[in-house]
Amino acid sequence: MIPRLNHVAIAVPDLAEASASYAALGAKVSEPQDLPEHGVTVVFITLDNTKIELLHPLGDGSPIAGFLDKNPSGGIHHLCFEVEDIADASARLGECGIRVLGDGKPKTGAHGKPVLFAHPKDFQGALIEFEQE
Repeated sequence: MIPRLNHVAIAVPDLAEASASYAALGAKVSEPQDLPEHGVTVVFITLDNTKIELLHPLGDGSPIAGFLDKNPSGGIHHLCFEVEDIADASARLGECGIRVLGDGKPKTGAHGKPVLFAHPKDFQGALIEFEQE
């Protein structure tokens, strides 16, 4: 069910500074993209074998703001795995007793593809995102 790691997401207090660090090391850095439905601004760092997603709060209700309140320097927020079929993945998670966050229905993610998040308590404290290929 989990064929490939799509990205590792890192919450950052200063998006420009974090982006500049990766650019200085020669990584391909995207332009910032606002995702109001998720309350974040994202930047993607593209590597040969995966991506890093930098997350910064967008708006007062951003879940990333709460994360940064607890972790002012930032830190790893979630891992994202690709799945062939998001509906099948959702059903399989339920069969395994893994809780899907929110209303359980996929939302559109940063890549314009359907995504789901699984409860961290069901993955040893790690927030896991599933994105349809």
